[in-house]
Amino acid sequence: MVNRIVVGAHYGLKDWLIQRVTAVVMAVWLVVMLGLLLLQGPFSFESWRALIGGFCMRAFTSLFFLSLMYHAWVGLRDIWMDYVKPVWLRLSLQVLTVLALIWWAVWSIALLWRI
Repeated sequence: MVNRIVVGAHYGLKDWLIQRVTAVVMAVWLVVMLGLLLLQGPFSFESWRALIGGFCMRAFTSLFFLSLMYHAWVGLRDIWMDYVKPVWLRLSLQVLTVLALIWWAVWSIALLWRI
């Protein structure tokens, strides 16, 4: 009988799934936006505001930004865990990353819903 000693944070499958789901959300948003931009024709500020101004598009774009931030967090956290060995430096980089991503998420959603 083989006794396995499992160590680590066990992020594996959950983070793999999160990366895939957030990537699908971002890809669908990109396809929708490209389609709308190609169908729209010449763009002006008013037409852009009308496109983004609807509740459904704002909600979908908010979901895109939240997916982007979560996707970035999982990727950067894995980079910090794999390549930064001093614990104090790794923890500092993770905290700075979380703070920056939260700031960008709040800022982007605040801008989007202020239109």
